[in-house]
Amino acid sequence: QLQLVESGGGLVQAGGSLRLSCAPSGAIFANYHMGWFRQAPGREREFVAATRWSGGSTYYADSVKGRFTIYIDNARNTIYLQMNSLKPEDTAVYYCAAGAIAKVTTPTSYNYWGQGTQVTVSS
Repeated sequence: QLQLVESGGGLVQAGGSLRLSCAPSGAIFANYHMGWFRQAPGREREFVAATRWSGGSTYYADSVKGRFTIYIDNARNTIYLQMNSLKPEDTAVYYCAAGAIAKVTTPTSYNYWGQGTQVTVSS
């Protein structure tokens, strides 16, 4: 059973940066996609970024392109989401997800989820 544990959330002022981490434990396969999603109060969970565990292509929501970067440090067995130029509208609970899927932007395509970490951006 694969478990995902996120960390790195917090409170930051607009324009600031945060880096989220996701540490998987258990079996993870090279063909898995690793994704970051977020959910704000009263809103549906939305796609943020994704990449393949083995490396290669990255995918971003239009709202975060140029500001967020997803990358994997295989030596540390950790997935990161570097978030720069944060805006108040980035405030949400951020979730790490994993799965062998085709539609990287669709939450239901992922099999495994972390517990989430809160990111709050003040104006």
